[in-house]
Amino acid sequence: MGPISWIIFGALAGWVASIIAGTNRRQGCLMDIIVGVVGALVGGFIMELLGGVKPDWGFNLPSFGVAVLGAIILLVITGATRRRR
Repeated sequence: MGPISWIIFGALAGWVASIIAGTNRRQGCLMDIIVGVVGALVGGFIMELLGGVKPDWGFNLPSFGVAVLGAIILLVITGATRRRR
């Protein structure tokens, strides 16, 4: 995937994750992209640790699910640290 595909993929994954996590109204499009791309990396890392499966860096449904899952985990962790302050 090229950089434009990463941005589109990250935006979609971050947006879906923010809807599921309930943070959709508090973050904008740029934050959705960042959360989605970082969430894809986090999800891929977790899948590799737990299942020993190498991440598939293509634009497909399993990769999208892993990216959304990683983004949700990222949003929950950042939400928990914000609440403590």
